[in-house]
Amino acid sequence: MDSVVENEITEFISNKIITGRKIISKAFNMRCEKIILNNNQIIIAKYYKKQNTSFNSIVSETNSLIYLLKRFPTLFPSIKYYSKNLLIIDFIEHNNIKNVNYQKILANEILKIHSIKNDKYGFDFDAQIGGLKQPNQYDSNWINFFRNKRLNMIFEKINESNYMPKHINKKIEILLKNLEDYLPKNPRISLLHGDLWSGNILFHNGNLVGLIDPGIYFGHNELEIAYLTWFKFINKKFLNIYSEVINIDKNFSRYEPIYQLYFSLLNIYLWDKKYINDTESLLNKLF
Repeated sequence: MDSVVENEITEFISNKIITGRKIISKAFNMRCEKIILNNNQIIIAKYYKKQNTSFNSIVSETNSLIYLLKRFPTLFPSIKYYSKNLLIIDFIEHNNIKNVNYQKILANEILKIHSIKNDKYGFDFDAQIGGLKQPNQYDSNWINFFRNKRLNMIFEKINESNYMPKHINKKIEILLKNLEDYLPKNPRISLLHGDLWSGNILFHNGNLVGLIDPGIYFGHNELEIAYLTWFKFINKKFLNIYSEVINIDKNFSRYEPIYQLYFSLLNIYLWDKKYINDTESLLNKLF
């Protein structure tokens, strides 16, 4: 750990004593550490193993949490300390035990977030997903925003390393040119969590106790729904409850694979080439 970060942690805990600490994740040059103090307080510390000068996802996540906590003070972990080097938040106790009503519980909470509107897509600052910058410059055209700042952004990053077979690249190139034929032109503008998958949704003894790792922006709400359906984390019960408040487009199933394709490409770039198989399967639904 960087001595600057260690000094900041020491200064934060003040006269308390650390009785336990454990790295719970290390990816993208970042560390997420669980720290137990002698007063039984448990905190999470996030920091870079080696400082990233091109984009600081620590600052981005901090900014996302500041925005969200003003609106949802009990849904996200509270911030205990932050700087450009370090983010310290409360640890949320969770055991992933859900009850039979978890689809309804989750739908109601996601609806609260998606109900916050804006007049343009994007946000005041860029957001992180897996340590990667998601550009958020405002755009009044959703297709342009999704094409340039999401789908093509990650597609180009993958191509820099020549990861994928030519026939897959060709289909994605065709799709990028013809997004207007698939996506709604001016869909609803909703606040999005930004990385809403099962690992960032915490349940404890049947209760939804928190959402973590946000990278917020205003976008089409159905992009986030497609991410959840891709992981099969939600079912028709969720969709029915959700659509009673925010309507899901009748053509959603037609363009759902396009939104899932974005997350599949992220997984290729950030995690593993094995997701090429998922990418090909999604493209086969479109072509």
